[in-house]
Amino acid sequence: MNFDFARKKMVQEQIASPPSGDRKPITDRRVIDAMLKIPRHIFVQEAFAAQAYSDTPLPIGEKQTISQPYMVALMTELLSLTGSEKVLEIGTGSGYQTAILATLADRVCSAERIRPLALRARKCLDSLKLFNVMLRINDGEGSPIGWEEEAPFDAIIVTAGAPDVPDILTDQLAPGGRLVIPVGTDSEQQLLKIVKSGDGTLETLTSVGCRFVPLIGRQGWQV
Repeated sequence: MNFDFARKKMVQEQIASPPSGDRKPITDRRVIDAMLKIPRHIFVQEAFAAQAYSDTPLPIGEKQTISQPYMVALMTELLSLTGSEKVLEIGTGSGYQTAILATLADRVCSAERIRPLALRARKCLDSLKLFNVMLRINDGEGSPIGWEEEAPFDAIIVTAGAPDVPDILTDQLAPGGRLVIPVGTDSEQQLLKIVKSGDGTLETLTSVGCRFVPLIGRQGWQV
């Protein structure tokens, strides 16, 4: 399979010029370039490599999924990255979203609760020479959400659905920081962007409906 051709087709048809409907085109050129650069097929299981650039989430093992390409692009665009940021990612998963962030930000701190996924993601990131990523495994019972020792963060992205916006994450945002997170039930959420002003006030913007695996941990869903 010609993966380069498939990746260009994915970006053109799903991200830059998606079909009419509830999807708005992604216009941030840096995000588009990152999606063109990062090979999504190396982040999926070998059996699904031929489907890596299709318009759908895919299983990555451990009852987890790699997000639909458009959702990755949309969440990244909502972070408004310029290249100088320190970013926190909650839910490394396959490492694909991590790789996009690492291409666009100065430094990425990514936390994952499932050890095999984190180890596999690290190998993929290293193969792409994305050494500006710190990975942490939060696999303890009731592990706190976030990475307090590395806070504050210019941007935080959560790749799992939460019942509410966790205070522990907004507390770790720097003034002017952006948090992108799916919030709702364990089966259906709304994508939110929260912006923290200089005085600590939070402004919430609502994006699209979405469906993510549940966010597990304190201020998330309990196992």
